[in-house]
Amino acid sequence: MMISKRLQRVVLVRHGETEGESSIRFHGANDVPLSDEGRDQARAAARTIGDIDFDVHLASSLSRASESARIIRPDRTIELDGDLREIDFGRWEGLTREEIRARDPELEAAWTRDSWGFDFPDGEQRADFRQRVDRALARAFNRDAASLLLVAHKGVVRRGVEILTGEAPLAPHPELGEVFFLDRALERAGPRFSRRQTG
Repeated sequence: MMISKRLQRVVLVRHGETEGESSIRFHGANDVPLSDEGRDQARAAARTIGDIDFDVHLASSLSRASESARIIRPDRTIELDGDLREIDFGRWEGLTREEIRARDPELEAAWTRDSWGFDFPDGEQRADFRQRVDRALARAFNRDAASLLLVAHKGVVRRGVEILTGEAPLAPHPELGEVFFLDRALERAGPRFSRRQTG
């Protein structure tokens, strides 16, 4: 993926906890709002980020991410991008892992064996999700900007970190409200970003 030569710093944030209990339930396409705890996590992320001045402020169009972004930068215009939404978990939307295991034990076992190659039943195909997110991140990383704040979802943040650094964060990261600071390093092989994360 091409990355703008101007881009020097990217800060990626996962949204906070939701009224739908995103810490234990799988919400992808569901538009569940932030809980009070999630708003506290967004305020903590704002304190962690501090007074960094960003050229561009982006967020997923789902309310848990867009509200988190508005809490983090209340005085800035937040651009929303529907391609930054989380994967659609299909018939598992809103369920816990235990509920999924009880409902679909064979599929849950297949997911456990091959979590990154598994397609969620009646949900978005993983290849389609990756293509959609890569499209959004390519637009974001090729803006005429030196710095960028992006607030989104677990799968989106993981992919952004992987593109910029060459490796995704280890599970269970990113946690709710977790912040990743990615700063450009000079390398002959091309643009690479160094990573520092909270949590």
